[in-house]
Amino acid sequence: MKIDSPLFDRIRVKPAADRLRQTACPNCQWPGCDRDGTHRAPKGRHAEGEYFTYCLDHVRLYNQSYNYFAGMSDDAVYAYQKDALTGHRPTWRMGMRGAGDPGAGPLRDPFGFSEELGAAQGFEPQPESRAIRATERRALEMLGLELSANAVEIKAKFKELVKRHHPDANGGDRSAEERLKNVIQAYNTLKQAGFC
Repeated sequence: MKIDSPLFDRIRVKPAADRLRQTACPNCQWPGCDRDGTHRAPKGRHAEGEYFTYCLDHVRLYNQSYNYFAGMSDDAVYAYQKDALTGHRPTWRMGMRGAGDPGAGPLRDPFGFSEELGAAQGFEPQPESRAIRATERRALEMLGLELSANAVEIKAKFKELVKRHHPDANGGDRSAEERLKNVIQAYNTLKQAGFC
């Protein structure tokens, strides 16, 4: 291959002086300025992805006076900022299936949060009705609880039984260790079923 070959020119690491001039910065787009436009500045709200090229002094001047929301009303700015929280993606109302109207019926509050927060008058929580399978019945019996036990009672009973049957509390007794395994297994069964 010859040294002055166009193929050799393409694979050279350091470009020639004439090629360096071709890759120079464009001129500053500020009226009357002929310096290199080394910095980009956004064109505006309706021209996303488009930029002016300015020199350092003029990009500073431009940025000081730049306002993305210029010409928008306060309500429009608020709506834009609210949509920006979700990345301008569509959102839906939160809630359970079929619970479109918040005033349609009584709220379901299985954990009693409304009582702690001082609920409004007229609020009556619905009793929670859940189907209990045989494995869950055995787990509740293992913990010594009624079928109507709630999450707080289950957790409290579990903690009590773990403290009682832990091998360190029973001097390394193997029978206590076996009961501890059964208690832990019963609690995990109830946890997986959504009881606590």
